[in-house]
Amino acid sequence: MAECECLPGCPFYNDRMADSKGLSAIYKRRYCLGDNTKCARYMVFKALGKPMVPPDLYPNMAERAKSIIEAK
Repeated sequence: MAECECLPGCPFYNDRMADSKGLSAIYKRRYCLGDNTKCARYMVFKALGKPMVPPDLYPNMAERAKSIIEAK
């Protein structure tokens, strides 16, 4: 899987979100450098655009992403 197209501006990947006991490295590997289609941030980005991605949305929050998308 290729790197996510959002890497350059992603606050999660670029360490601008609080690290929770080293989980950010795992998330980066799984979502940013792995299957980005399962990343909650990427889901919202693709469906609604970058401005609609909440700043506190973590990559593993797929259910929240689906709720955000369905609400629009």
